Amino acid sequence: MHTPPTLRILVADDHFIVRSGLMALIDSESDMKVVAQATDGVQTVEAYAKHRPDVLLLDLRMPVLSGNQVIESIRADFPDAHILVLTAYNGDEDIHRALASGASGYLLKSSTGDDLIPAIRAVAAGGRWVPRDVASRLAVRRDYGSLTHREVEVLREIARGRANKEIAAKLEISENTVKDHLKNILAKLQVAARTEAVTVAVQRGIIELGDGGQG
Repeated sequence: MHTPPTLRILVADDHFIVRSGLMALIDSESDMKVVAQATDGVQTVEAYAKHRPDVLLLDLRMPVLSGNQVIESIRADFPDAHILVLTAYNGDEDIHRALASGASGYLLKSSTGDDLIPAIRAVAAGGRWVPRDVASRLAVRRDYGSLTHREVEVLREIARGRANKEIAAKLEISENTVKDHLKNILAKLQVAARTEAVTVAVQRGIIELGDGGQG
């Protein structure tokens, strides 16, 4: 009887309990095994190059290098890499960035093991995995205007509590230019106030609080 080839999985997550649970779940499948684990972005890139797994199961928020930086780095060296994002982050910008960077699938940690195993199989076979809840979040993005790089910079400074004058000095632009950017930000995010803009931007994954918005 022909034995199907074993799918080799690299698990990358900075939380020990999450990693342990994923490894136990994957190793319980007769045709899958975890060949390596990683706890930060740099380790993930190195482990991928060393082990060349069939699927990289990747958390989006990793220390040292972000999940998106990991995806871009690996895909640059290994264009056929099969990467499945497994994260708690459901913002439409989070999802868009990961898929645009080269992830083959995007799964939320609120999903069950019943979702994870088929997702791994689909991605390993070269398919894409974007479940309905993720696709619906991604569809939200079409209802908004995209912020420019400068608008995101202004928004990050607003999130840090800086006034227009302070933002102008920090970004070396005029205060009127800051006001113009703010007007565009409010319109594109469909909100009326700067505090609302920050809230919506964080929820959508456009910026993050406390780390300068890298993700």
